[in-house]
Amino acid sequence: MVTSTPFNGSSDVYDWLCSFINVERGHALKNFCLDRMEAMAKMTGNPENCAPVIHVAGSKGKGSVTGMIASILEASGKKVAIYASPHVSDFRERLRCGSGFFDEEIYIKAGNELKALTDRLEMSSYRDLDGIEPSHFELLTLWFFLCARLAKAEVMAIETGMGGRLDATNIVDPLVLVITLIELEHTEFLGTTIPAIAGEKAGIIKPGRPLVLAAQKPEALEVFKDHSERKGSPLYYLPECIEIKDVINSREGTSFSYAEKDPAGKVCLSLNDLHIKMPGEVQVYNAGLAILAVRKAYPYIDSASIKKGLAAFSLPARFEKIMDKPVFIIDAAHTKKSMEQCVKTFTGFYGSGAVLVFGCVAGKDLASMAETCVPCFSTVIITKPGTYRQSYPEEIYETFLAESKKQNVSIDLRLIPETESAVDTAIKLALEKKLPLLGAGSFYLAGEIRKRKL
Repeated sequence: MVTSTPFNGSSDVYDWLCSFINVERGHALKNFCLDRMEAMAKMTGNPENCAPVIHVAGSKGKGSVTGMIASILEASGKKVAIYASPHVSDFRERLRCGSGFFDEEIYIKAGNELKALTDRLEMSSYRDLDGIEPSHFELLTLWFFLCARLAKAEVMAIETGMGGRLDATNIVDPLVLVITLIELEHTEFLGTTIPAIAGEKAGIIKPGRPLVLAAQKPEALEVFKDHSERKGSPLYYLPECIEIKDVINSREGTSFSYAEKDPAGKVCLSLNDLHIKMPGEVQVYNAGLAILAVRKAYPYIDSASIKKGLAAFSLPARFEKIMDKPVFIIDAAHTKKSMEQCVKTFTGFYGSGAVLVFGCVAGKDLASMAETCVPCFSTVIITKPGTYRQSYPEEIYETFLAESKKQNVSIDLRLIPETESAVDTAIKLALEKKLPLLGAGSFYLAGEIRKRKL
């Protein structure tokens, strides 16, 4: 007979959750479905219904958009629960309350409730889940909902983990849906084409619920238009709904103006002198998505809350400077578009010819990222992005080498699989050559660097 031992801390709960099948770590699930999640939620009194939801999916930028939404809502006086992934330095970044974390007692109480549920399920050989053990992410998601309910959250900002249609978060019925830029990612699970991946992301669209959509490639946009029409979901396409102007990009952040247009094309809201702490024009458009989403969910939101929320918002590993000597920037860029934007911002501030330490997990668009990076750095050190996810640094090295020959670019290319040694070598070289340093390619690499150097 299974007996439940109460947890003593939030880290105990997370360590226990890590014993379950975890797709992030390359484990294979028997199947992807929402049935298990829906069954467990029902058995715990459907905590996903404890507060209204803004639901965010996409390939890139959804963490920033989710966080900006939450920060604006918190600035307006609401108690906001945020669910995001992956974390960079602290697992509680995934489940948090406003600009901080839930109280430790909340994590513990919700964890004990979750453990009691799994004990019941295990005793019945998971009969209520068709005989299949729940996954790490399913239980993590339910832990968040239980925390949000215990904390009496007034609204939840929720980021999907992967995909959308079968993501564990997709049991919610949100006020508003947000989908960021779609790129090739998680192709082993979501499909190998932009339309296939867009179709999976579009699975979060709910009948009659507004969809706020970032600028998309034509083939992705067609998928979203089709799904929105079939679901009767009003579509608010960012390039048609807002105008971003007066962008001033600096190493300290980005300032801009925002104008929102009604269906007739008339400006219905104008906000000037907005500021975000993160450099990079891409973050301005993430902010535009966040503002539009919040206004569709809460039309009465005031301009002061929008300005205050954006100004207060920050996230680790989003063009974050972690050292001054040498200048060391880390960024979680891990797709073609995000790497292009990251490198453009970095070279705009610090010039070409810097040092790059690069590591990405398996399944990413490696060739495109190598194409972007090779001409812009004098030294590239290839490493593993930590040990949490599967990575093939030798393949990455060969891809960068082939790209340097293709472009006829001479670079100092090194393979140092051990992450700590790679980072130490990169810092030493940057100091010797008096060059800035960028670490990019993965959230996991950014986390390893940040953990070591902060």
